[in-house]
Amino acid sequence: MEPINLFDYEKLAQERLDPAIWEHIYGGSEDEVTLHANRSAFEHLRLRPRVLVDVSTIDMHISALGAPLSMPIGIAPSAGHQIVVPEGEYATAHAAEQANTLMIVSCFASRTVEEIASATTGPLWLQIYTHRSLEITGRLVQRAEHAGYRAIVLTVDTAHLGRRERDLRNNFQRTQYAPLANFIDTTGTTPAQLNHLIDTWETVDWLRSLTKLPILLKGILTAEDALLAVERGVDGIIVSNHGGRQLDGALASIEALPEIALAVAERCEIYLDGGIRRGSDVMKAIALGARAVFIGRPILWGMAVAGEIGAKHVLEILRQELYMAMTLAGRPDLAALDRSLIKS
Repeated sequence: MEPINLFDYEKLAQERLDPAIWEHIYGGSEDEVTLHANRSAFEHLRLRPRVLVDVSTIDMHISALGAPLSMPIGIAPSAGHQIVVPEGEYATAHAAEQANTLMIVSCFASRTVEEIASATTGPLWLQIYTHRSLEITGRLVQRAEHAGYRAIVLTVDTAHLGRRERDLRNNFQRTQYAPLANFIDTTGTTPAQLNHLIDTWETVDWLRSLTKLPILLKGILTAEDALLAVERGVDGIIVSNHGGRQLDGALASIEALPEIALAVAERCEIYLDGGIRRGSDVMKAIALGARAVFIGRPILWGMAVAGEIGAKHVLEILRQELYMAMTLAGRPDLAALDRSLIKS
């Protein structure tokens, strides 16, 4: 089967991957209520298309913290891409560069921050957790800054790892399949796990004192926390529930977006991940206040099927679908995507 949409890639990836790896990528926490809500919430949003609009030209270009992108779709951070292809994050970074878009690199990547940076001329942001000590985390941030990364993304919804029951049943350990390349010690040993620190708002202050790079917080789902983030001077917020892998029963990302966009009122850039599977989903997210969206699982599906080419094809499918959705909705550019597009 030649894949023509992201759901085709999902089916083909499941056929190709080891079942334990598939379940690790696919799964959420506990009953996976939030995992499935991320999709169903998009499906329940209805569009109000306009007609007799000149849509002979559709402009999807944006900038993300000053980096020009060809479309409002980037790659979300996910750990250990070598679990699907030997090239790991090399393939992902090449796909992002060819699509002229942004990749957020996980601190738990299977290639080092320096290796990934050397493999692409495209813009990169680094996602981090604080773990073991602020000193170790700080060194990684400084390595990324030196390697040319353009922003730091602090994940803030992981005070404790969610109970991912598929992984527990399979006794899944990611380090069996892919190294934690940024944390290999002087003996060449990869740690089996890294203990997260408990972050507070003071962690954000510490990070600001450490680097001049823009800082984004990933994992905010409420207006209250969005306002605190703005008060702390962050440059961006990624509205996210960790792909349904943390607190089960939490809001779907797209459900949380409107109140956050209203509270922030353009005082920082707002992004979203979670549940994006169609170009129309991208359009809905932008209409409700996101500047751009990031996709995670579909990129891994694409690479599982066809490596770098598959990842790039996933991005191109979404680009084409967004183009078609904007055309049929009578919205010729991203500025025209506002709340009037969504039936309240």
